[in-house]
Amino acid sequence: MQPQVAKVIVDVPVKDTDRPFDYLIPESMRAWIEIGSRVGVPFGHRTVQGFVVALQEEPSAGGMRLKAIQEVLDVVPPLSPELVKLAEWMSQKYACRFITALQVMVPTALKGKAERYISLGDASEQDEEEDEYSGTLVRIALETTEEVRTILAYVGQKGEVPAQHLSRIFPDSAHTIKSLLRKGALQENQSIKDKLQKKTLKAVDLAVEPDVAEAALEDFPAKAQRQREVLQFILEMKELLPLPLKEILTSLQVSAATVKGLADKGFISIEDQEVFRDPYRGRRFKPSVPLQLNDEQQQAYDRIQDTLDAYRHGVFLLHGVTGSGKTEIYLQTIQHCIEQGRQAIVLVPEISLTPQMVERFKGRFGDLVAVMHSRLSGGERYDEWRKIREGKVKVAIGARSAVFAPFEQIGLIIMDEEHETSYKQEESPKYHARDVAVKRAQQQGAAVILGSATPSLESYYAARSQSDDNFSPMLLEMKRRALGNELPAVEIVDMREELKEGNRSMFSRSLHQAIEVRLERQEQTVLLLNRRGYSTFVMCRSCGYVAGCPECDISLTYHQKSNNLRCHYCGYAEPAPSVCPDCGSEHIRYFGTGTQRVEEELAKLFPGIRVIRMDVDTTTEKGSHEKLLKQFRDKKADVLLGTQMVAKGLDFPDVTLVGVITADSALNLPDFRAGEKTFQLMTQVAGRAGRHQLPGEVMIQSYTPDHYSIIHASGHDYHSFVRDELKHRRNLHYPPYCRLILITLTHEQLPLLVRMAENMVSVLQGKARQRGWFGSLDRLTADAFDVLGPVASPIPRIKNRYRFQCMVKWRGNIDAVGLVREAAEQLEDTAHNQKLQISIDVDPQMLM
Repeated sequence: MQPQVAKVIVDVPVKDTDRPFDYLIPESMRAWIEIGSRVGVPFGHRTVQGFVVALQEEPSAGGMRLKAIQEVLDVVPPLSPELVKLAEWMSQKYACRFITALQVMVPTALKGKAERYISLGDASEQDEEEDEYSGTLVRIALETTEEVRTILAYVGQKGEVPAQHLSRIFPDSAHTIKSLLRKGALQENQSIKDKLQKKTLKAVDLAVEPDVAEAALEDFPAKAQRQREVLQFILEMKELLPLPLKEILTSLQVSAATVKGLADKGFISIEDQEVFRDPYRGRRFKPSVPLQLNDEQQQAYDRIQDTLDAYRHGVFLLHGVTGSGKTEIYLQTIQHCIEQGRQAIVLVPEISLTPQMVERFKGRFGDLVAVMHSRLSGGERYDEWRKIREGKVKVAIGARSAVFAPFEQIGLIIMDEEHETSYKQEESPKYHARDVAVKRAQQQGAAVILGSATPSLESYYAARSQSDDNFSPMLLEMKRRALGNELPAVEIVDMREELKEGNRSMFSRSLHQAIEVRLERQEQTVLLLNRRGYSTFVMCRSCGYVAGCPECDISLTYHQKSNNLRCHYCGYAEPAPSVCPDCGSEHIRYFGTGTQRVEEELAKLFPGIRVIRMDVDTTTEKGSHEKLLKQFRDKKADVLLGTQMVAKGLDFPDVTLVGVITADSALNLPDFRAGEKTFQLMTQVAGRAGRHQLPGEVMIQSYTPDHYSIIHASGHDYHSFVRDELKHRRNLHYPPYCRLILITLTHEQLPLLVRMAENMVSVLQGKARQRGWFGSLDRLTADAFDVLGPVASPIPRIKNRYRFQCMVKWRGNIDAVGLVREAAEQLEDTAHNQKLQISIDVDPQMLM
């Protein structure tokens, strides 16, 4: 028996609708609707989009009369039952709405909205005589004015017309159209329309057998010689049919009317053909073959292969130094997975999704690879997603959201640079791709590889301790570079000493000299600065005025190219002042060091030096990332200067020097992971040097050269860094020794915000006390739940909204997330009425 009732999660993200609603499935739709189907359903007085999350054979006994589903939006459901289950798990783990978790899994193109359409009505008695307004009363048309007949004729001809479009065509007929709607001569419907459609182009094919067309060539009259040429061309290209119409018009320089004339004669057909928007169309990727693995690589590969062969779930933490050949292990395990008839997902941080990275996978697997990243257009992303869903590819490579690639038989999920904080989404649903990857692999009986030269402390601790039932990866270590070459020598330069010696430049004498040597030898240099713009802030030296954002409590950053000051949080911009707006002094100066300023300084110190600058400002245009890296690979520049995007995944044989301008820029942030992030960035960027035959050298400039993260990064000593960092974390009760939930509240009025934040803390404490969990983590009990705050957030105002936060620290086998969600729901009605926003971030990566 086919199911008659669908349980639907509707796209109305509020507390009262965060549950499935029952809808009748019309008989005509029963064969089409499955778990994961996207449907249009009536909700109140409107039509909304929803997802089917369960099916039921019959309506519940004694239940209320159900409304019916209005339309099925896709022939093939965009979500599988497995992804629907994953979304439900996410909504519980990350304290978000079920619909929010479902929506993040489908491409933006499918996030449709309801549109109103007007069509002819079929109400009331029908006259015997029907004309072209089929289905509407002829009597209405005959009895009324020319205006009414024109409107009905127009709608009858079009079938259905968007309501907005009809009001534009007949701007003075609002009263008449409303009257026709009331009488039933017209009717209004709602339908869900997607943001993007499939791309099609006109394609030409033969409509007769080739020998019939060849025989007809002789009989073409003299005045139809152009048509004869077209038919001749089509016959010559018959192996490649159907041909794009555009190609025929361009090749033969003929008009569309000429080709249409041939179609009218019945020799050819012209039809719309679907085409995929391929971002790599026309690109040739150099094929690569599997490389011989060294002993360390082979041992790691064998462990992973055993799990794949057993078709069982397993998680591996692949800890290999930079250049140890982790990518080759990825490629060979994917090959094995494909040979088993299964599919693989490769996650890389957005910043590392370089053309070089894509090339490695496309070179090995060609058209079996789909690529999903933010630099693609909406249409390209949608088409790559469809290739995955339709089984046209076996490998999906992409940033965070590629973890939801709609594969049916996943054998392997790889997460490169697993320590990267960008794997955590900063807006709801605030999921971490690592946790989602592990859960999804568990559902599918697949293997997970988490690869990094500097694993996150949480992952490394879980692998060493094996104490977490949900996440205990097996540790695989590779301590040597694949080519056998040494890790580059690292020198720490104390910038305080440089200042004492009278060097006020942003380049130390050692780094200056090292760049000169590279220029003489025609070798290349990578310079890292963890900041974009020209300088950090603008200050008046007379009165101390600092240019700040009027919408946020943060200083503005100077951008030299546009000569303006910009807020990197809300986008506010204003012209750079020549005099102080407060006191009128001309002593207004730019403080700090940004990428634009370093570029300018390099040009002054090394005349003729060729610099490529890579930061958010220079890589906004589509393809700019690829263009800049190609120029550097082709040795059209001596220096690659950039923010952290130059630290990841780049491999250039002639780079022998890496310089870090200011190693401490992240160390002073109010974040318990500041030391870890600094160590990771230093180690990653140091790994760009000397990866091939030429030996490499790294120079780290610092004002705190004795900080343990910088000392251990200079020695490529991950284990010593972990030992020191874990000591601090244990003493201060931070992950991995507990877990965190960050609750941020925002409002335009500070007094109301403070009151609501205090209320939130008191509700949390009360609920924890009732369960017997509340108390400091200093207690020796296994279960503990503590609340810190409320306090103003490190950035206390963004976009004219004040921000307060409280931090929940907890450990043990307790449902802390459920408790926090319960507290937020208790305050939700008050918050909604007061326009207060509450955000819950489970296991936060950003504390700002």
